[in-house]
Amino acid sequence: MSKLDFVVNSVQTEKKKKRIAVAAAHDEVVLRAVVEAYNKGIVVPLLVGDREKIQEISENIGLSVENCEVIHCQEKECAVRAVELVSQGHADLLMKGAVKTGDLMSVVLQKEYGLRIGNTLTMVSVFDIPSYEKLLIASDGAMIIAPTLEQKVDIINACVHVARRLGIQQPKVAVLGALEIANPKMPVTLEAAILSKMNQRNQIKNCVVDGPLALDNAVSVEAARHKGIESPVAGKADILIMPDIEAGNIFYKAMVFLGGAKVASTIVGARVPVVLTSRADSDETKFYSIALGAFLAEG
Repeated sequence: MSKLDFVVNSVQTEKKKKRIAVAAAHDEVVLRAVVEAYNKGIVVPLLVGDREKIQEISENIGLSVENCEVIHCQEKECAVRAVELVSQGHADLLMKGAVKTGDLMSVVLQKEYGLRIGNTLTMVSVFDIPSYEKLLIASDGAMIIAPTLEQKVDIINACVHVARRLGIQQPKVAVLGALEIANPKMPVTLEAAILSKMNQRNQIKNCVVDGPLALDNAVSVEAARHKGIESPVAGKADILIMPDIEAGNIFYKAMVFLGGAKVASTIVGARVPVVLTSRADSDETKFYSIALGAFLAEG
């Protein structure tokens, strides 16, 4: 059983199911995941898109959408209509279907819809890695290209929020770099040291932050011991903060395609979670991501 099934079981037991607005739902892989989530009592779907295409795709792959509400609109209108459903309180979370990420997020960020609440929007991923004893949360591999120090504070807070919802009350946060000492020639390591000091001074709360740490020192007690690193985080990290989008994206794909990890991801920082999955993500990843979004959604 996947450790992520804790998330699935939690949302299945909720009496009031979360409503998910799927922008441009006429997408085969997305429909499979959404219908599975519906059938397993995770969410109530609002399928925004071309009604005929949704029906045709469903019939071709043997899915039933009879119990799902379909909101017909032209493809260019799907992002706006789905965001409107969330903005007006008809949906509790949002999911990307056959629409470009930029097109959907540009609507999410428009002030008139009230979904932007002043925080940095960032992707948070929760990994169930066979070789790691607990769920591991990792920061952005899809949204923010080169986060500033200020954005990294927001990213840590977003990851800590997810960790605490998962029951980790004082998560251990490792700010990653290529090595475990602050080096003036490597700005990432200096930022990691600053973030660690900010945590010590209670400017970053509800967690323990240490950095810079190399990946091996963050997740392996033995590696940290060999290098003489004494830290409450070393070897025991709950959260990994990536230096940039390249590192986050490579880590994500290495864990999934080489490490056999299961993963759930969602965008946090807006008024509601936004489920943005890659075209390369499996049906299982999309299903777990929907479950995570529902788990984090209020309403």
